[in-house]
Amino acid sequence: MSKLLTKPIEFVKGVGPTKGKFLIQDLNIRTVEDLLYTFPFRYVDKTNYTTINQIGRDGEKVLLKAKITSVKELKGKRQHRLSAIAKDDTGYIELLWFKGVSWVKKMIIPDQEYIIYGRLSLFKGKKTLAHPELEMIKNESSKLKTSLDAVYSSTEQLTKLGLDNKTRRRLISTIFDELKESDIQETLPPYLTERLKLKSRYEALIKIHQPKNRQEADESIARLKFEEIFFFQLAMLFSKQRRKLKYKGPSFQTIGETFNNFYKNNLPFELTNAQKRVVKEIRTDVGSGYQMNRLLQGDVGSGKTMVALLTMLIAIDNGFQAVMLAPTQILAQQHFDSIKEYLDGTGVRVGYLSGAVKGKERKIVLDYLRKGELNIIVGTHALLEDYVVFNKLGIAVIDEQHRFGVMQRAKLWNKNPDFIPHILVMTATPIPRTLAMTAYGDLDVSVIDELPPGRKEVKTLHMRESKRYQLIQFMREEIAKGRQIYIVFPLIEESETLDLQNLQRGYEEIRDIFKPPEFQISVVHGRLKPADKDLEMKRFVEKKTQIMVATTVIEVGVNVPNASVMIIENTERFGLSQLHQLRGRVGRGAEQSYCILMSGNKLSAEGKERIHTMVSTTDGFKIAEADLRLRGPGDLMGTQQSGVMRFQLLSLVEDRNILTTARNVAKRILDNDPNLDHPDNKLLRKSLKKYFEKHKDWGRIS
Repeated sequence: MSKLLTKPIEFVKGVGPTKGKFLIQDLNIRTVEDLLYTFPFRYVDKTNYTTINQIGRDGEKVLLKAKITSVKELKGKRQHRLSAIAKDDTGYIELLWFKGVSWVKKMIIPDQEYIIYGRLSLFKGKKTLAHPELEMIKNESSKLKTSLDAVYSSTEQLTKLGLDNKTRRRLISTIFDELKESDIQETLPPYLTERLKLKSRYEALIKIHQPKNRQEADESIARLKFEEIFFFQLAMLFSKQRRKLKYKGPSFQTIGETFNNFYKNNLPFELTNAQKRVVKEIRTDVGSGYQMNRLLQGDVGSGKTMVALLTMLIAIDNGFQAVMLAPTQILAQQHFDSIKEYLDGTGVRVGYLSGAVKGKERKIVLDYLRKGELNIIVGTHALLEDYVVFNKLGIAVIDEQHRFGVMQRAKLWNKNPDFIPHILVMTATPIPRTLAMTAYGDLDVSVIDELPPGRKEVKTLHMRESKRYQLIQFMREEIAKGRQIYIVFPLIEESETLDLQNLQRGYEEIRDIFKPPEFQISVVHGRLKPADKDLEMKRFVEKKTQIMVATTVIEVGVNVPNASVMIIENTERFGLSQLHQLRGRVGRGAEQSYCILMSGNKLSAEGKERIHTMVSTTDGFKIAEADLRLRGPGDLMGTQQSGVMRFQLLSLVEDRNILTTARNVAKRILDNDPNLDHPDNKLLRKSLKKYFEKHKDWGRIS
């Protein structure tokens, strides 16, 4: 790398030790290269000057050329401000500063002409610009060099030190005076830049900071966005390819007696075409001799657990054990109960392990597992501990996989010394295609996009507080039919105490209306001890209670076919995917089910859109797309899992075309030249090597 790019930021002319310290501390800008690759987040168009008499809309951005005729400091009791009067041929306008008064006062020279840019404020007909940007016009040649001014992220401390946007632009301009084309190493081969009509890396870097017009800025951004996502995709696909060649998985060649007997005699319902397709995809994977890493997506109730069970039976037919991991005891217990029920009479031995299994019972489970006397074990994170030893683990199924960190999943790799177990990760949270291509780009993806026949669509209604009486009447009618009802209150994450108060108040109001002994109510929340939580859940499952008042702990888990109504209080406090997950708790029986979204009368635009989306569709993928648009990928994936989403320029919502193109191009290149040995790909190989060096923590685990 060139000496200029590696120069420490404090040694750049105009920076120095103090400013350098805060650039490092606040923006992680350590070198000249870091400064150049910290891109503008917007531009100010300074091509269209206006006159003072033409402006008049409150809040509009204005660009003026005017002379500052007077400056005075106005001192008040609490704060003082600086007022300046600017004049052009058409009128006067007041400029105001409430911060940095002394610094601005020194900068302004009366009777000097300035370029002034700011947002107009109108108060009782008076026009003012608060904290405008100023640039002195010394002579004709000093007019703006570019028509678009780059605007950068900054901090209050850096602005106080004089490192505002104008200074940043000047610093970058000085660096560009020294920069040679050879200092910026191209990463994409000519055949790609020509075919895709992309700027060179050198030109894109200069024009993103100093564009003459919007087209130049957009073309530069497009080139850098493509590079950002292309190497991410190339690295993922290259790693996936390497992993397949390097890591051998157990080869399940036999579809034997266990699988066939279950399929013929114990299958509780006929598989949907989507389930059959996915089972076929998995059979191909596990019989290939390579380790399977597959993501199974499917809406709530689409039959993922049955697909997982059939996969585990294939492992058993080939002399291997299977493990199923769930994020909570409730969900793990539910999986254990349903799998045990499905396998009744087949001779397949199923065990259960969680933190709640203690003493002699735990010892027996661990002994059976180690000796190979258990075929399937279902449980929580406890199964990842070192003391859990398998006889011959062949496959691991992970439910709601985003609840498990990469390091936790890595422990599964060490559970079989001879082979790396196949991995099947499942999620009931539909993931938009663009997000799946980035978050899970190194996995094979199967989608169950069909619900079992006979399932009635859940009717979703929005009701405001004024309709509470009608809601209570509706609840009475449903309970009279023998149905059960969930009422869910939101978590206000900042305060567990407030959560409980909110839920407790709601519970008391419901109890006052639905009085015992005629009605019984269960209460479930995160602060309950696991045993108490399980007891309350059990009472509801056994129909001993008609209403369950809960927080979102019931989002995953709890399968109660008799529950036909889901009431969600303060709907505006929930994300779309969470609302969809909650709705999936009902509609599991043959009866018509309902999801009632309760809200106050005042809703934000985003809140209205969320509710409209929920009422208008039950398609999990449409909902996930809307959620991605509203909340962004980081929130959707959770902070631990969103590292892959930290693109500087690329937006997974707005740039899906660039993402898809980059993915397809990367795949085509590796299909034709898996090792990037072709002379045309020499530059790609070199660039990819640097990419891997920069991202040393690249995950090799699903």
